[in-house]
Amino acid sequence: MADNKRDYYEVLGVQKNAGEDEIKKAYRSLAKKYHPDMNPGDKEAEVKFKEVNEAYAVLSDADKRSKYDRFGHAAFDPASGGGGSGFGGFGGFGGADFDFGDIFSSFFGGGSSSRGRQNMAIEGDDVATRVTISFEEAAFGCKKDISFARIESCGECGGTGAEKGSTVESCATCRGTGRVTVQQQTMLGYMQTQRSCQSCRGTGKIIKSPCKNCNGKGRIKINKKLEVNIPAGIDHMQNIILRGQGSAGVNGGTNGDLIIEVRVKEDKVFTRDGYHIYCEVPISFTEAALGADIEVPLLGGKTEKLHIPEGTQSGASFTMRGKGIPNVNNGRKGDLIITVVVETPRNLTQKQKDLLEEFANTMDDKNPKSRQSLFSRLFNK
Repeated sequence: MADNKRDYYEVLGVQKNAGEDEIKKAYRSLAKKYHPDMNPGDKEAEVKFKEVNEAYAVLSDADKRSKYDRFGHAAFDPASGGGGSGFGGFGGFGGADFDFGDIFSSFFGGGSSSRGRQNMAIEGDDVATRVTISFEEAAFGCKKDISFARIESCGECGGTGAEKGSTVESCATCRGTGRVTVQQQTMLGYMQTQRSCQSCRGTGKIIKSPCKNCNGKGRIKINKKLEVNIPAGIDHMQNIILRGQGSAGVNGGTNGDLIIEVRVKEDKVFTRDGYHIYCEVPISFTEAALGADIEVPLLGGKTEKLHIPEGTQSGASFTMRGKGIPNVNNGRKGDLIITVVVETPRNLTQKQKDLLEEFANTMDDKNPKSRQSLFSRLFNK
């Protein structure tokens, strides 16, 4: 029997050297995922829920974990001779009536009774969506209408799952606990275990007239529209989290969150790095040589004067303080870095060519100093 069991570390999805907190976190996530209240009537989920609880019962206990690391599943198999000695199967975990569901209850606020477990509050699932905005909308902030799907309590039955005018009855098989006790004979004698009640699928309730709107589930999926404030300064692939806007919880549990992934379109003029923005501005040969005051673009369609000193080289950068993107947390703005690109004139008239030739003849050395330096480094290695 032990040979058919999956490795407990594999069940929880953790490494063998995982710490207590990692094991606990993995258990919480899986127990919530496969809990019968979240998966009514799902046999596979019920099996996985039991498997997760069984694995946690061992790995959360230092003594049991130590024996499991040494002997594997044989440590708890009464038919095994070595490591299993003294454990008596899972009856050794606190007696023959040990119930894995008690562990789940201790995490999520349920009581110690089976009824408490079935009625405990479970947090709703988070919902994810995305919104695409322009570069300037990211810089200045904006409002966007978004659509997403989430689970809500059925408005027709108020979340009970029963049709209006009908009642929800307590399950006679399990007396409303959602659990039944099963007695089994083993080589060590009779042992009792508790299982989810098949009559009510572990809910403790019987719905004879299910609500037609939700098919007796008490919850329905709806499409929701919401206007969202996008803060100024948000960057590409950052998330906005709206607390409580996700799917509804179960049994009074809090709603999950809405997670909005923001995607920012590229801009034709500006690029961004953090809260600084960059822009290339072409200037003429004469502006670079003689200097000039030129108009440069700013965010929002505005412009501002920038002084270009004489002798400016192509690729030179100029920083305009506080003209960038606002910090999403404190509003402080980054800088705008302007890189000038000197354009070489084309399609010159003969007169322009003559003037340039005349200008070239006035130069002391026809080779630029930077080119002289290049050849000097080349031939003096």
